[in-house]
Amino acid sequence: MGLTKQYLRYVASAVFGVIGSQKANIAFVTLRGEKGRYVAVAACEQVFIWDVRKGEKVLILQGQKHEVTFLCPSPDGIHLAVGYEDGAVRIFSLMNGESNVSFNGHKTAVSVMQYDALGARLVTGSRDTDVIVWDIINECGLYRLRGHKDVITQALFLKDKNILVTSSKDSFVKWWDLDTQHCFKTMVGHRSEVWGMVLLNQENRLLTGSADSELRAWDIDYLEEEKAEGEPQVKKGKSLLDDDDDEDNEEGLDESPEERILSCKKAGSILREARDRVVSLTADAKARVLACHGNDSVLELFTVLTEEEVQKKMTKKTKRAKKKAAKAQEEAEEEAEEPLVERTLKDEILRLTNIKASAKIRWVDCLSCAGGELKVALLLQNNTVETYSLKTSDNTPTANKTSRLTLGGHRTDVRTLAFSSDNLAVLSASGDTVKVWNRSTLQVIRTMACEYALCSLFVPGDRQIILGTKSGKLQIFELASGSLLETVDAHNGALWSLCLAPDQRGIVTGSADKKVKFWEFELIKDEAGGQKRLTLNHTRTLQLEEDILCVKFSPDNRLLAVSLLDCTVKVFYTDTLKFFLSLYGHKLPVLCLDISHDSTLIATGSADRNVKIWGLDFGDCHRSMFAHDDSVMFLQFVPKTHLFFTAGKDKKMKQWDADKFQLIQTLEGHHREVWCLTISPNGDHIVSASHDKSLRLWERTREPIILEEEREMAREAEFEEDMAKGDVPVVPGETEGEAAPAGKKTVETVKAAERIMEALEIYREENRKMEEHKYACQNAANEIPPPKPNPILVAFGNVSPSQYVLDVIKKVRSSELEVSLLVLPFPYIPDLLKLFNSYIQQGLEVELVCRCLFFLLKIHFGQISSNQMMLSVIDELRTNTVSKVQEIRDVMGFNSAALQFLQREIESKEDVMFFADATGQLDEKKRKRRRRERAILTIA
Repeated sequence: MGLTKQYLRYVASAVFGVIGSQKANIAFVTLRGEKGRYVAVAACEQVFIWDVRKGEKVLILQGQKHEVTFLCPSPDGIHLAVGYEDGAVRIFSLMNGESNVSFNGHKTAVSVMQYDALGARLVTGSRDTDVIVWDIINECGLYRLRGHKDVITQALFLKDKNILVTSSKDSFVKWWDLDTQHCFKTMVGHRSEVWGMVLLNQENRLLTGSADSELRAWDIDYLEEEKAEGEPQVKKGKSLLDDDDDEDNEEGLDESPEERILSCKKAGSILREARDRVVSLTADAKARVLACHGNDSVLELFTVLTEEEVQKKMTKKTKRAKKKAAKAQEEAEEEAEEPLVERTLKDEILRLTNIKASAKIRWVDCLSCAGGELKVALLLQNNTVETYSLKTSDNTPTANKTSRLTLGGHRTDVRTLAFSSDNLAVLSASGDTVKVWNRSTLQVIRTMACEYALCSLFVPGDRQIILGTKSGKLQIFELASGSLLETVDAHNGALWSLCLAPDQRGIVTGSADKKVKFWEFELIKDEAGGQKRLTLNHTRTLQLEEDILCVKFSPDNRLLAVSLLDCTVKVFYTDTLKFFLSLYGHKLPVLCLDISHDSTLIATGSADRNVKIWGLDFGDCHRSMFAHDDSVMFLQFVPKTHLFFTAGKDKKMKQWDADKFQLIQTLEGHHREVWCLTISPNGDHIVSASHDKSLRLWERTREPIILEEEREMAREAEFEEDMAKGDVPVVPGETEGEAAPAGKKTVETVKAAERIMEALEIYREENRKMEEHKYACQNAANEIPPPKPNPILVAFGNVSPSQYVLDVIKKVRSSELEVSLLVLPFPYIPDLLKLFNSYIQQGLEVELVCRCLFFLLKIHFGQISSNQMMLSVIDELRTNTVSKVQEIRDVMGFNSAALQFLQREIESKEDVMFFADATGQLDEKKRKRRRRERAILTIA
């Protein structure tokens, strides 16, 4: 049966117009060996790497469909960890922009990420209040840490100790011992949310930023190892951090009466100039410079002095105090006591300078470069990236703005879009600028300053554009020169809509001042240059009783449809302006409407979330459809068809058939309200604009859409989502404590478990066939041909059933392996354990098999230990596993010793230092040479 009506699919082509999304932070990245030149920012679901020197995009890290919420570069500069809205984490390579590692553990958005010093572990915090530590090398989750009661705001590894410190909006800072995976200290010295923290002075000081203007400093004292591991500590006063008022922390309220591992006490606080909360607090890699800011446009920079610098400062301070005391003693002629100079926090952390950005700051990142230069990158709230440079060694350092990325996007939301008649140029206008883009390259051709634009169009010929503004003006721009030709005071209220006349000789405008005005194009001589330029001549006015929201000519130029604030659409004759029809039925105002190419249908979209299709001959409502989950913001027919697109505040765009009254497809991609869209005159391209600051290009493909298949796919996706949301089976022996498994049940883990079960079913079936064949051969006189293997085994190259099971397990992602094994029913476990035994005997994938084996033994311990049939298998596994693992350890030890021997041989032959930072030794040699030269000069 042939297709009765063919619909073609529209697919997402590109995202442009966004420089940096507000949800995720900004981070300096190393690319092509250069530091300080490239910054990574989120752009909706993608990550853009910008070259700030050239102002160009050099790399795009493609996402899937969820928004990016956090970025963290690895210490080696080769990888970038990206956290998403759905809780997923993906590790991208900055060499090729590809992602091979992904982790799923959080239920909601990732709020913070941090690598350890080696880059082997990654800690992630989320809005679901959990902290998860991931093993990057093995690509798996180590454990989940529970304890916080609100969003995690920061997580930091300590370099020398296996300790993690986390902060949260629940006002607590928790210290975790990662050896035992438990929280051994909770700091309660904050009145409100802890928004950020950094470690200073070789991790002997913690600085926290809260909801007030103070940055609180805490001294960390690491207890001696023998005391920490041995008997309990003797309590000395208060062990927890005291708040500003020491009286608040009574001895009975102390949460940890005995100090373990480390002790903390408040060292003081630094006052910020801003009075609001800390939005972000960060430090450079060496923790020498601090940067923090609130909700305003001022970034405050502080410098952290080294111990030597502090000692010099204190010596000078003591000398001054002694001089002052001596002077006072002379005047009083009495013996004075030795002056005491106390060391305060202000002596160690000094205010460096303030940087005033061009708009409110959202995120900041710092990078210390050679020669005492500090580079600062700011992501602003108006879709802008700014970078600054300053010399920290100067007495009064001043920040110089080195770059500003603004060209590739608007500062405010785009409220109107238009396509040129040749399908090549796209116009987008916002609250302060109008930009014209090349559709094929997505580059900006023109940027012109304008008033707050609400509607726009290209004048026939595509040489000029007209904007309708919020103040009721019409602005005419010339594209060739990028200049404003004329501003016409058209209306007294907001000019909500304008429409080109079908004869292309003029336009009609509708405004909040309850007037519809008709304008004609006219060429007049410019007074200054003497050349002709375009202007608008007002011809007629239609006065109505309500504010006008939308106006539209019918393509045959016979009718004019006007949407009013009283929820009706009035239709007038164009020539006489006599009333023809009133379309009423919407419960809320009609925000958008369009008329089909043959002037037979009018479609209206309203704030009541419905779309109604009407006939223009009698004004009858053909169908009312519930279109979106929020207001319908824009509606437009595809040229020369009865198909139309709608855009809604529910972040979706939908295509509808106005003849069959059915939904054809839904275009999802925007992460905020969709304000407007425009369809190219040939119908092959759509551009949409959203509150997420992005413009999206959609292309029509040659692929037909079959509606039944679409609906079936939507149902399957919904079922898979519900299946993944199901509860994960509880691991026996795991209590509801602070530590828990890191994995999460997803569609992928369920599918992986199903693939393992299918492979085990094939293994059982093949074994049964072979046994039957053996039995038949024993009882038969003639030789019986062997049974045909399963087609799947043939497709994989005639592999054995046991090898096929191992191949299936190997293909499961390392991060999803435990959760996939967790959902396996117990009847499959005995076969799996027998297979594991054979794999270990043959030396196949011993490490992977041992990992699976230990996990299965842990979760099915009770049933395995009570099953007499499995005792022999377990006993064999015990001996085989120990011997094979010992063999592998011996080989690794031998190889490691051989490599060290080769290293020593090469170093002794060539006198070259391998795998070490030779620069320190070079500096030491230079110092010794200088000392020798000085000594010779002195003697001479």
